[in-house]
Amino acid sequence: MSVVSAVAKRLVPLFDRVLIQRAAAETKTKGGLLIPEKAQSKNNEGVVVAVGPGARTESGDTVPMCVTVGDKVLLPEFGGAKIEMDGEEFQMFRETDLVARINN
Repeated sequence: MSVVSAVAKRLVPLFDRVLIQRAAAETKTKGGLLIPEKAQSKNNEGVVVAVGPGARTESGDTVPMCVTVGDKVLLPEFGGAKIEMDGEEFQMFRETDLVARINN
């Protein structure tokens, strides 16, 4: 069992929150040149690891989530709560903070 699936089973987001693992920053250019660590930009893409049940309306109904586990999403540059478990770094966002879902 991978570290990501173990964390997803132990950590279940509440309401409309989404647990995301950011994609790793590029270390090489397409031409094969190595990019120095200081020049690497923060990647704004990530993979959904765990999803809460959805937000609640005033009447108590649950609004279904637009993203599911395994979706690639575009993240805002700032925001989200940083969570570190088992040596892996994750971020928790509200569904409304996600910028877009990336379709392949």
